[in-house]
Amino acid sequence: MSGHSKFSNIKHRKEKNDAAKGRVFTRLGREIAVAVKAGGSDPATNNRLKDIVLKAKSSNMPNDTIDRSIKKAAGDLSAVNYENITYEGYGPSGVAVIVEVLTDNRNRAAANVRNAFTKGGGNMGQSGCVSFMFDEKGFIMAETDCGANEDEITEIVIEAGAEDIVVSADGYEITTSPEDFSAVCDALASKKIIMISAEITKIPQNYTELTSPDDLKKMQKMLDLLDDEDDVQNVYHNWDE
Repeated sequence: MSGHSKFSNIKHRKEKNDAAKGRVFTRLGREIAVAVKAGGSDPATNNRLKDIVLKAKSSNMPNDTIDRSIKKAAGDLSAVNYENITYEGYGPSGVAVIVEVLTDNRNRAAANVRNAFTKGGGNMGQSGCVSFMFDEKGFIMAETDCGANEDEITEIVIEAGAEDIVVSADGYEITTSPEDFSAVCDALASKKIIMISAEITKIPQNYTELTSPDDLKKMQKMLDLLDDEDDVQNVYHNWDE
Protein backbone atom coordinates (compact mmCIF):
# COMPACT_ATOMS: atom_id res chain seq x y z
CA MET A 1 0.00 0.00 0.00
CA SER A 2 3.02 2.28 -0.20
CA GLY A 3 3.28 4.76 -3.02
CA HIS A 4 2.86 8.36 -4.06
CA SER A 5 -0.33 10.38 -4.30
CA LYS A 6 -0.60 13.15 -6.87
CA PHE A 7 -3.83 14.23 -5.24
CA SER A 8 -2.11 14.84 -1.92
CA ASN A 9 0.42 17.23 -3.42
CA ILE A 10 -2.23 19.17 -5.33
CA LYS A 11 -4.46 19.49 -2.28
CA HIS A 12 -1.69 20.52 0.10
CA ARG A 13 -0.42 23.22 -2.21
CA LYS A 14 -3.91 24.69 -2.39
CA GLU A 15 -4.33 24.58 1.39
CA LYS A 16 -1.06 26.39 1.96
CA ASN A 17 -2.08 29.02 -0.58
CA ASP A 18 -5.45 29.47 1.10
CA ALA A 19 -3.84 29.77 4.51
CA ALA A 20 -1.43 32.42 3.25
CA LYS A 21 -4.40 34.49 2.10
CA GLY A 22 -6.26 34.07 5.37
CA ARG A 23 -9.37 32.58 3.78
CA VAL A 24 -9.50 29.06 5.21
CA PHE A 25 -11.37 29.94 8.39
CA THR A 26 -13.87 32.13 6.55
CA ARG A 27 -14.67 29.31 4.16
CA LEU A 28 -14.94 26.78 6.96
CA GLY A 29 -17.21 29.15 8.86
CA ARG A 30 -19.59 29.26 5.91
CA GLU A 31 -19.63 25.47 5.68
CA ILE A 32 -20.35 25.20 9.40
CA ALA A 33 -23.21 27.71 9.14
CA VAL A 34 -24.86 25.85 6.26
CA ALA A 35 -24.47 22.50 8.02
CA VAL A 36 -26.00 23.85 11.23
CA LYS A 37 -28.97 25.27 9.36
CA ALA A 38 -29.51 21.96 7.55
CA GLY A 39 -29.17 19.57 10.47
CA GLY A 40 -28.77 21.31 13.82
CA SER A 41 -25.86 22.38 16.00
CA ASP A 42 -24.91 19.03 17.56
CA PRO A 43 -22.14 17.19 15.65
CA ALA A 44 -23.20 13.97 17.39
CA THR A 45 -26.51 14.00 15.51
CA ASN A 46 -25.51 16.05 12.47
CA ASN A 47 -23.07 13.97 10.42
CA ARG A 48 -22.46 16.75 7.92
CA LEU A 49 -21.47 19.12 10.71
CA LYS A 50 -19.29 16.44 12.30
CA ASP A 51 -17.36 15.97 9.05
CA ILE A 52 -16.85 19.72 8.67
CA VAL A 53 -15.64 20.03 12.26
CA LEU A 54 -13.07 17.31 11.56
CA LYS A 55 -12.00 19.22 8.46
CA ALA A 56 -11.77 22.46 10.45
CA LYS A 57 -9.66 20.88 13.19
CA SER A 58 -7.28 19.36 10.66
CA SER A 59 -6.92 22.85 9.15
CA ASN A 60 -5.83 24.13 12.58
CA MET A 61 -9.01 26.09 13.21
CA PRO A 62 -9.07 26.66 17.00
CA ASN A 63 -11.75 24.80 18.96
CA ASP A 64 -13.16 28.01 20.39
CA THR A 65 -13.45 29.47 16.90
CA ILE A 66 -15.31 26.35 15.76
CA ASP A 67 -17.62 26.53 18.78
CA ARG A 68 -18.32 30.23 18.18
CA SER A 69 -19.13 29.55 14.54
CA ILE A 70 -21.59 26.82 15.51
CA LYS A 71 -23.26 28.95 18.20
CA LYS A 72 -23.46 31.96 15.90
CA ALA A 73 -25.11 29.90 13.17
CA ALA A 74 -27.52 28.26 15.62
CA GLY A 75 -28.48 31.62 17.12
CA ASP A 76 -29.23 33.36 13.85
CA LEU A 77 -30.44 30.79 11.34
CA SER A 78 -32.29 33.46 9.36
CA ALA A 79 -28.94 35.07 8.50
CA VAL A 80 -27.60 31.87 6.94
CA ASN A 81 -28.70 32.28 3.34
CA TYR A 82 -25.83 30.72 1.42
CA GLU A 83 -26.61 28.56 -1.60
CA ASN A 84 -24.56 25.54 -2.64
CA ILE A 85 -23.76 25.59 -6.36
CA THR A 86 -21.40 23.37 -8.34
CA TYR A 87 -19.91 24.47 -11.65
CA GLU A 88 -18.11 22.14 -14.05
CA GLY A 89 -15.96 22.74 -17.06
CA TYR A 90 -12.61 22.39 -18.76
CA GLY A 91 -9.25 24.04 -18.49
CA PRO A 92 -6.54 24.12 -21.16
CA SER A 93 -6.18 20.87 -23.16
CA GLY A 94 -9.33 19.43 -21.60
CA VAL A 95 -8.31 19.44 -17.92
CA ALA A 96 -11.45 18.59 -15.93
CA VAL A 97 -12.41 21.22 -13.33
CA ILE A 98 -15.11 21.23 -10.65
CA VAL A 99 -15.82 24.38 -8.64
CA GLU A 100 -17.94 24.26 -5.49
CA VAL A 101 -19.46 27.56 -4.38
CA LEU A 102 -21.28 28.82 -1.29
CA THR A 103 -22.83 32.16 -2.15
CA ASP A 104 -25.55 34.62 -1.27
CA ASN A 105 -25.56 35.93 -4.85
CA ARG A 106 -25.92 33.31 -7.58
CA ASN A 107 -25.44 35.79 -10.44
CA ARG A 108 -22.21 37.19 -8.99
CA ALA A 109 -20.80 33.73 -8.36
CA ALA A 110 -21.62 32.48 -11.86
CA ALA A 111 -20.08 35.54 -13.51
CA ASN A 112 -16.88 35.35 -11.47
CA VAL A 113 -16.42 31.61 -12.00
CA ARG A 114 -17.06 31.97 -15.72
CA ASN A 115 -14.52 34.79 -15.86
CA ALA A 116 -11.88 32.55 -14.25
CA PHE A 117 -12.54 29.78 -16.76
CA THR A 118 -12.36 32.20 -19.70
CA LYS A 119 -9.19 33.96 -18.58
CA GLY A 120 -7.64 30.58 -17.86
CA GLY A 121 -8.13 29.37 -21.40
CA GLY A 122 -11.01 27.08 -20.54
CA ASN A 123 -14.77 27.04 -20.65
CA MET A 124 -17.65 26.17 -18.37
CA GLY A 125 -19.75 23.18 -19.36
CA GLN A 126 -23.06 21.54 -18.58
CA SER A 127 -23.77 20.08 -15.15
CA GLY A 128 -22.30 16.58 -15.05
CA CYS A 129 -19.87 17.11 -17.91
CA VAL A 130 -16.80 16.18 -15.82
CA SER A 131 -18.08 15.03 -12.41
CA PHE A 132 -18.20 11.42 -13.63
CA MET A 133 -14.39 11.59 -13.87
CA PHE A 134 -14.05 12.03 -10.09
CA ASP A 135 -14.84 9.80 -7.13
CA GLU A 136 -16.18 11.26 -3.89
CA LYS A 137 -14.01 9.96 -1.08
CA GLY A 138 -12.95 10.66 2.44
CA PHE A 139 -9.30 11.66 2.46
CA ILE A 140 -7.15 11.77 5.60
CA MET A 141 -3.50 12.65 5.94
CA ALA A 142 -2.02 11.38 9.21
CA GLU A 143 1.42 12.11 10.61
CA THR A 144 4.00 9.36 10.21
CA ASP A 145 5.76 10.34 13.42
CA CYS A 146 2.86 9.30 15.63
CA GLY A 147 4.21 6.48 17.78
CA ALA A 148 2.73 3.75 15.56
CA ASN A 149 4.34 1.98 12.62
CA GLU A 150 2.87 1.40 9.18
CA ASP A 151 1.43 -2.02 10.02
CA GLU A 152 -0.27 -0.70 13.15
CA ILE A 153 -1.74 2.32 11.37
CA THR A 154 -2.93 0.09 8.52
CA GLU A 155 -4.67 -2.27 10.93
CA ILE A 156 -6.37 0.60 12.75
CA VAL A 157 -7.79 2.28 9.66
CA ILE A 158 -8.71 -0.86 7.72
CA GLU A 159 -10.64 -2.24 10.69
CA ALA A 160 -12.47 1.09 10.91
CA GLY A 161 -13.51 0.86 7.25
CA ALA A 162 -10.75 2.57 5.24
CA GLU A 163 -10.40 1.54 1.61
CA ASP A 164 -6.67 2.18 1.22
CA ILE A 165 -3.61 3.64 2.87
CA VAL A 166 -0.58 5.03 1.06
CA VAL A 167 2.70 6.04 2.65
CA SER A 168 4.19 9.18 1.12
CA ALA A 169 6.81 11.72 2.06
CA ASP A 170 4.05 13.83 3.65
CA GLY A 171 2.48 11.13 5.83
CA TYR A 172 -0.10 8.35 5.77
CA GLU A 173 -2.66 9.06 3.06
CA ILE A 174 -5.88 7.25 3.93
CA THR A 175 -8.84 6.91 1.59
CA THR A 176 -12.35 6.01 2.73
CA SER A 177 -15.88 5.99 1.44
CA PRO A 178 -17.83 9.10 2.51
CA GLU A 179 -19.90 6.87 4.80
CA ASP A 180 -16.88 5.47 6.66
CA PHE A 181 -14.95 8.75 6.89
CA SER A 182 -16.07 9.69 10.41
CA ALA A 183 -15.45 6.19 11.79
CA VAL A 184 -11.88 6.15 10.48
CA CYS A 185 -11.23 9.64 11.89
CA ASP A 186 -12.62 8.53 15.24
CA ALA A 187 -10.38 5.46 15.22
CA LEU A 188 -7.28 7.58 14.57
CA ALA A 189 -8.29 10.13 17.21
CA SER A 190 -8.81 7.36 19.79
CA LYS A 191 -5.16 6.38 19.28
CA LYS A 192 -4.09 10.05 19.52
CA ILE A 193 -2.84 10.01 15.93
CA ILE A 194 -2.66 13.55 14.54
CA MET A 195 -4.55 14.19 11.30
CA ILE A 196 -2.87 16.82 9.14
CA SER A 197 -5.83 16.90 6.76
CA ALA A 198 -9.27 15.29 6.90
CA GLU A 199 -12.23 15.94 4.60
CA ILE A 200 -14.74 14.57 2.13
CA THR A 201 -13.34 15.43 -1.27
CA LYS A 202 -13.28 14.51 -4.94
CA ILE A 203 -10.36 12.48 -6.30
CA PRO A 204 -9.70 12.26 -10.07
CA GLN A 205 -9.85 8.84 -11.68
CA ASN A 206 -7.23 9.91 -14.24
CA TYR A 207 -4.88 12.85 -14.68
CA THR A 208 -4.19 15.15 -17.63
CA GLU A 209 -0.64 16.33 -18.24
CA LEU A 210 0.04 19.80 -19.64
CA THR A 211 3.26 20.29 -21.60
CA SER A 212 2.71 23.60 -23.37
CA PRO A 213 4.12 26.59 -21.42
CA ASP A 214 1.07 28.59 -22.49
CA ASP A 215 -1.31 25.91 -21.19
CA LEU A 216 0.59 25.71 -17.91
CA LYS A 217 0.42 29.47 -17.48
CA LYS A 218 -3.30 29.59 -18.26
CA MET A 219 -4.16 26.69 -15.96
CA GLN A 220 -2.35 28.29 -13.05
CA LYS A 221 -4.07 31.60 -13.77
CA MET A 222 -7.47 29.91 -13.67
CA LEU A 223 -6.73 28.30 -10.31
CA ASP A 224 -5.38 31.55 -8.88
CA LEU A 225 -8.47 33.48 -9.99
CA LEU A 226 -10.80 30.88 -8.49
CA ASP A 227 -8.79 30.83 -5.28
CA ASP A 228 -9.19 34.60 -4.98
CA GLU A 229 -13.00 34.36 -5.09
CA ASP A 230 -14.67 34.58 -1.68
CA ASP A 231 -17.64 32.52 -2.89
CA VAL A 232 -15.48 29.60 -4.01
CA GLN A 233 -15.18 26.87 -1.38
CA ASN A 234 -13.40 24.07 -3.23
CA VAL A 235 -11.77 23.53 -6.60
CA TYR A 236 -11.04 20.03 -7.89
CA HIS A 237 -9.17 19.23 -11.10
CA ASN A 238 -7.26 16.41 -12.75
CA TRP A 239 -4.21 18.40 -13.83
CA ASP A 240 -1.09 16.34 -13.28
CA GLU A 241 1.11 19.06 -11.78
